[in-house]
This record gives sequence, structure tokens and C-alpha cells, in this order.
Amino acid sequence: MNLIVRNCKLKGQPGLKDIGVTGEKIVAVEDHIQAAASQEIDARGRLTTPAFIDPHIHLDKTLIADVARPNLSGALQEAIEIIWEKKARYTVEEIVERAGKTIRMAAQNGTTRMRTHVDVDNIGGLTPLKGLLAARERHRDIMDIEIVAFPQEGILKNPGCEDLMREAMETGADVVGGMPANENTPEDSRRHIEICFEIAGRFNADIDMHVDETDDPFYRTLEMLADQTIANGWEGRVTAGHTCALAAYDDHYAGYVIEKVKRAGIHMITNPATNLMLQGRLDPQPRRRGITRVKELLEAGVNVSFGQDCVRDTFYPFGQADMLEVALITAHAAHLSLPREIDQVFEMMTVHAARLLRLGDYGLEPGCRADIVVLDAGEAGDAIRFRPDRLYVLHRGRVIAENKTSRKLRRELPHQ
Repeated sequence: MNLIVRNCKLKGQPGLKDIGVTGEKIVAVEDHIQAAASQEIDARGRLTTPAFIDPHIHLDKTLIADVARPNLSGALQEAIEIIWEKKARYTVEEIVERAGKTIRMAAQNGTTRMRTHVDVDNIGGLTPLKGLLAARERHRDIMDIEIVAFPQEGILKNPGCEDLMREAMETGADVVGGMPANENTPEDSRRHIEICFEIAGRFNADIDMHVDETDDPFYRTLEMLADQTIANGWEGRVTAGHTCALAAYDDHYAGYVIEKVKRAGIHMITNPATNLMLQGRLDPQPRRRGITRVKELLEAGVNVSFGQDCVRDTFYPFGQADMLEVALITAHAAHLSLPREIDQVFEMMTVHAARLLRLGDYGLEPGCRADIVVLDAGEAGDAIRFRPDRLYVLHRGRVIAENKTSRKLRRELPHQ
């Protein structure tokens, strides 16, 4: 073994464990590993988990608020218009720089795998994709990144986009994206989904779509996506992000769609930070919360995860690529406060996200890849509550980050 992490508190397990690593793999998890290693880390009884996964982020847009005009209305439409202006002037080098900052921030915060969407359209062409391909290569030693070819501007309503999507997959994108609600008619939305499945079939790729990111219950492309998933035999290979309209449906139709989603094996992603900021923004009181039906989906047995989505772009001015911060926001927004629900929130950025990415080597078992984070917390609830230091972050068996904050309270004690 070249590395042993000793005295680890594993989630849901009594006592402490040692984790032995050889190369990129975990080879032993025992009460006490007798062997020595060339490097040893003492976790000192702190919570040790598989490294975090962010399954939904837009690295091509990240930090764009620092280099574009401000969104003075805060509304979705102005955010889109600013992106149009900026996207037409993108350079590969600029995207590499902005995306790289966020990738490094995420790694320091305990994330070692990401799935990022990248705009593919007739405004920016393939420049955003080329930027992210370069950023991925430059940061391969600290982050694994899947890239989704995302038709932000629609497919039918954006001439040439279908050909660009195919070219994006040939150029190096991994996953077929979609945004079926951004078409002119329900018939065009259905055709949008069909095109995505045609491309996915050609490249044997998974599908990850932005679905019904609106408060309007008129938008019903989630049901279309579930039907097409089953018809194409793509169960377990499709992800639907946002799905805000699901919360606007009446309970009867929502239950009907959730049952279809479950049958289709569709993975669901909520992005509460962005959607709490944008959805329901123009409502009179009481305002809608803007996120999908997280509790109902979990109770139905649907695999649900969450993503950072945006980091300081025109849609969302905050964010620091910290999945524990997003976990805390998710718990609040979805009313997940019971002990079992808090545990589910932690699993949404670990086990659930790994299932969504269809990772066969994720976890803290022998044979799993040694992507590990040691947190300065004793249990999962405290990790979400305090967002503590990620004391050590390992990627492929190698320590890529160490964090230790020093805090001291200075005050005069009263005389006894």
C-alpha cells in the first residue's frame, strides 16, 4: 500500500476504520491495517466519506458576472440576454480561465467528479465546448468531468443546432443534452426530444436534459421525456434537471408523471440555489418556492440528486462550488429536516449522484476508486450544518487538497 488513511469515522458504521490505498484503488477497509505505507494520514476520528459529486453545473458560464454587465433586473430574461451578448464574444482562453477557477475551488471543497453542461448553438458555435475540453484536460489530475452538449437556445428554433449537436458529440462531448420546453410548440418540444434520442442512439450516449424550468404548469415535457425513454429502451440512462413545473402541477397529474418517471428510471436533479432565486420571482405573496417535488420523488423511489448549477453568473450571483452549501440549501428548500431525511440529503451528493453518473467504482469498499474526503465533523448532519473544513481530499489515491482553518475566541473571563 502506498497510502493509509487511519482512524476514519465511516458514515453509519460503529468504531473507526483504516482505509488502505494502492495506486488509484482502495484495497482494504479494516479496524486496523497492520501493514505500513509510504504515506499515512490520521483522520483522528473525523467523518470520512467518498468524495462529493456535482452532477449539474455550467462551467462555460461560471464567474461570467465578473466579466459581463450586471443583471440589473435580476430576472431570467435579462440573464439570458446578457449571456447572448457575452457568448458571441467568447474565447477558448477565457472559458479555460473561468472554468479552471471553479474546478479548483470545487476540488478544494471535496468534489472530484462533475457533470457540466456546455451551450451548443449558433451564437457561440463550438467555442464553449472547446474551452471546456481544454479546461478538462488541464485539470485531469484533480477532477473527472463529463461534458453535456446542451442546446440552450432550442434545437428546432435555433437553425443549425442539430448539426452542431452531432458535431459536439464527435468533438468530445460525452452526454446529449436537451431543453425541450424552449421550443415554439408542444409538437416541436416532442420532436426536440426525439432528435436527442436519435443523437444518443448514434453515439450510445446518456441523456441529460433541462426540463420544464418554469413555474408554468402548461409545460409538460417531463411526461414526454418519460414516454420517449421507455420507447427507446433508455431506462436508467436519462436525467431530468430542474423540473420546476412539476411543483406547479395539481397533485393528481404530478403523481401520474412521477409514476412514469419512476417506470422510466429517470434520474432527477434539483438545483435549489438557482431556482429559489429565479422561480416565483414575480409572484405576489405567497411566493412559490420554485423547486421540484423533491420529497414526493424520493418517497416514490426515484433517484434524486442536486447540483450547484451556477457559480456567480448572470442567473445566480453567489455560489462557491461547495456541495455542502448546496446540501444545506436543499434541506431548507425541500423541508428535509428529519434524521432520515438529513441522511438522504448527504446521499444525494454522494451515492445518488454516483448512481446518476452510472459509476461502478464509487464508494469506500475494496475495489472502489480512492476518491475520499475527510471532513472536520463527526457525522453527516454536522457536516451539512457547519460546512466544515475538508481536511483532506483524495482523487485517484492522491492527496490533492488539505484545508485547516484556525479559529480562536479571545475574551476576558470574569473573576471567579
